[in-house]
Amino acid sequence: MLKQCGSDLSRENIMKQAANLKNLALPLLLPGIKVNTGPTDFYPLEQEQLAKFDGERWVLFGEIYDASKK
Repeated sequence: MLKQCGSDLSRENIMKQAANLKNLALPLLLPGIKVNTGPTDFYPLEQEQLAKFDGERWVLFGEIYDASKK
């Protein structure tokens, strides 16, 4: 987001860029989960993946649910 701001690090520009994230994949998120925001959509995470504990580790199952697709 800060790279998108360039040399204009004003609050107005930072907020504008924060409200314009598209399909941003972050290393701490599960595979396939992406961050999206818009001028009227301030919920960056609207996807989830179910997981169950098999006694040793968490195992993902099923599809990725996307709350933005109603």
